[in-house]
Amino acid sequence: MTIPARAVEQAFLPVRRQPRRKFTTVCAPRSAIGWLVWLMASLLVFLAPAATSLQAQEIDKPLQSIDDEITAFAFSPDGRIVYSVNRGFKTKQYDLEHDDIWIQEAGGKRRRIFQGEKFLRGTQPFTYVVDSFRWSPSGKYLLAQLFTTTVLDESGKTEDSVNTLALEDNGREARPGGTDSFIQNASDAMWLADSNTFVYLTEVLKPRVLFSFRYNNLKTGPAGPAFEGRTFLDADPLPRTNVAIAVERDRAMSGPPRLQRLDMLAQDDKELATLHGYEGGLCVSPSGHRVAYFIDKEILEVRDLENPARAARLRVGFGVVRFSPDDSRIFVKHAPEKKSGDLVMFAAPELSASSAAKQPEVLQPDTISLLHGLAIREFAISPDGRLFAVVPPGKRNLLIFSYPSR
Repeated sequence: MTIPARAVEQAFLPVRRQPRRKFTTVCAPRSAIGWLVWLMASLLVFLAPAATSLQAQEIDKPLQSIDDEITAFAFSPDGRIVYSVNRGFKTKQYDLEHDDIWIQEAGGKRRRIFQGEKFLRGTQPFTYVVDSFRWSPSGKYLLAQLFTTTVLDESGKTEDSVNTLALEDNGREARPGGTDSFIQNASDAMWLADSNTFVYLTEVLKPRVLFSFRYNNLKTGPAGPAFEGRTFLDADPLPRTNVAIAVERDRAMSGPPRLQRLDMLAQDDKELATLHGYEGGLCVSPSGHRVAYFIDKEILEVRDLENPARAARLRVGFGVVRFSPDDSRIFVKHAPEKKSGDLVMFAAPELSASSAAKQPEVLQPDTISLLHGLAIREFAISPDGRLFAVVPPGKRNLLIFSYPSR
């Protein structure tokens, strides 16, 4: 019996809902050399002068290619890359998948830090893929989010779940307060500034509709709920702080979603705005000055976190949102996480005063289609803004390019 790891993105509805719009895919070169030539030419377009007055940049060729079936990756604060590789193995009864985890050092040396085949819990067979990684601010620890399928009984009945694995950067399991490194029903974990405490979302209204926060600490162990009794649709941390921006919704789903600023350590909160709607894609900019999210399947709202009355709305189509390291640009991949879609870039909008009586005008940004419209599964920009990495569909190798600062 084969137990495939189901598509990770299916576990994240409705927090990250699939868009109804259709996207045109572009046929891609089949050979590895063809991929490199294709993406080199595409990234020249990506950094070319545009009508949006974005400064021209140049790129020579991919610095590196990690030729493996990459399921997730993340840049560390000091330039390393952690990535997971899909691996299958056989038992007497089942064919299972347990991702290996690797780290590439800033100098290019690679080492496997975690062998998935050796990762066991209990007597029930299970299969998993890594969905995402979160580095601690110190770069010494990792939180790996796993989409897990577990066999429940001899009939082959299975159950899906989202869990988090705590690791040291050498691959040793980090056991909070001596407890298990495998934290069940834990997603979207975020580190606090001390690099020991982390907060994660746990599901309270199925299927993955509403969540609550819980604390954990590598030294002292689980510490109970945060903002007890309150429920949230999504959250994203402010870099290098103990603060998260979250979208709160009451458990009865009767009131509108509200944008909140949550100090996780002090347990203080401040309401920033009542939202017209919330579809997903919450993303805090690297500076912590702005936040972006979709209010429906087409419109992205960008809001000033220091002056929340200042906002802008852009018709760009639903997807995964990232800011450039200097907040000057916004990237959108037109697909939910872990699904392939085209990637576009546009200048971050000017924000203007808004109110309940005067909502921002919906703008149509001048977007630049990157990679000639080629569909990609994942993308990321390094924290220092010098590297740009993509995972194409198909073999899903990781291509890393030089991305000079302006």
